Amino acid sequence: MIVAQPILTCAEAKDFEAKFFGGDEEREWAAMQQAGAAVGDAVLKDFLEIGGFPAAGRVLVLAGKGHNAGDALIAARRIRELHPQARIEVRFVFGERGLRPLVQRAWRELSPVATSVGAWSACGYDLVLDGVFGYQFRAPLAPAIAALLAEVNALPVRLRAAVDLPSGLGEAAAFRADFTYATGIVKSPLLTLSNAGRSRFLDLGFEVARVLPNAVARVLTQDGLAPLRALRSSQSDKRTYGHLFIMGGSRSYPGAVLMSVLAALKSGAGLVTAFVPESLVAAYAARVPEAMWVGWPETPEGGLALEGSHLLATRIGRASALLIGPGLGREAETLALVRDVVARASVPLVIDADALQADIVSVGTAPRVLTPHAGEYARIVSAIPAEAVTVRKGPITAVEAKGVSYHSFFGGPVLARGGSGDVLAGLTGGLLAQTPGDPLLAACRGVVWHGLAADALARAHGQVAVRTTQLIEFLTVALREGNA
Repeated sequence: MIVAQPILTCAEAKDFEAKFFGGDEEREWAAMQQAGAAVGDAVLKDFLEIGGFPAAGRVLVLAGKGHNAGDALIAARRIRELHPQARIEVRFVFGERGLRPLVQRAWRELSPVATSVGAWSACGYDLVLDGVFGYQFRAPLAPAIAALLAEVNALPVRLRAAVDLPSGLGEAAAFRADFTYATGIVKSPLLTLSNAGRSRFLDLGFEVARVLPNAVARVLTQDGLAPLRALRSSQSDKRTYGHLFIMGGSRSYPGAVLMSVLAALKSGAGLVTAFVPESLVAAYAARVPEAMWVGWPETPEGGLALEGSHLLATRIGRASALLIGPGLGREAETLALVRDVVARASVPLVIDADALQADIVSVGTAPRVLTPHAGEYARIVSAIPAEAVTVRKGPITAVEAKGVSYHSFFGGPVLARGGSGDVLAGLTGGLLAQTPGDPLLAACRGVVWHGLAADALARAHGQVAVRTTQLIEFLTVALREGNA
């Protein structure tokens, strides 16, 4: 089952919250406490990517009048609870007299361990929490607030976090966040703001999907991986969990298909068979004996040759899914081969990398998942079949199918390196082999799992001094951490 929550416009969010809370201040206070604690915990997790929050870290809270200011104050209190030596400074942007009652309550609870300030520290801060404006902000920024935010943006700060939406939204002087934490509901501006940094959805149990089940924009949650974390049947065997065929590789790009195979093996698929240039088989089989390797005749340039078609045709009846594309190259003969394979395919497909050509993705009738980055998407967009599932890779990866977009906020810049797409393709292919009747489910699970593994890798080793193949090992960590 795909687990996702609707993404709402600001007006829709306002209407939902008015009905959800019904003016009950105690319910609002409970939600604020939950939201603030969730922001504090999430910030500390994300700090691990840059070495962790220091024991005596300096925190600046920018507080406006509304409830996201309360969230920010409670987040600071949570951080102080976990780091008793942390120093908390609060700047009330509009003064203290205009605070809404619940914000005053949050400040009273924080004030014994915090200081209200009117000037910035020249030494900068480890963390700035932005709680100035909520989602009801209306442009333009007042000149005094624009100047204040510009000053904050110029301060030396290790991590800048916005609650719900960055103050000022997309204006030139808006708060520049490294992370934005959407509490309870994701508001649609978060998908397009350039100053929001990385987005995180903190689910507070509002269950918006029950009220708006037909939303066309949704945010994925890791709850969709729950079946993969459960016990498997004691009566199962390797055939129970599908057989993925992978077709790819070339002399020019020998590593890509190997990474896809490694990821597919981690997906839980029962069997993986890889069709690769025959000159690569011996090295690959020694490196990864769990997979079955089939040597394919090669073109003079080292790609897959047309004369090998029988190798796939005589075996395809054993497959439950086929991944085609990683490391394939763009030789005309190889692409002609791939077009013919896709046109004749009788099992669901994942089409990736150089196989993402307009005249390839548009042929045949087999269900398919397409995995383009922005450049590849531009190349094929006019040829994408209406029934296809499209994984549009980017800072916020979106899985699109039948007019609905499922957005993943997992992952980050640690994925901005060669091979991460090959890992995603192999993982998605392995998941599709296990649920061949539901390509959308396989794509959503693949994107979430891949992103969670990236987050786990970055928190353990940082964003810079890592290798793409380490991401494969962190698939295990990401899946098991969900049970914690």
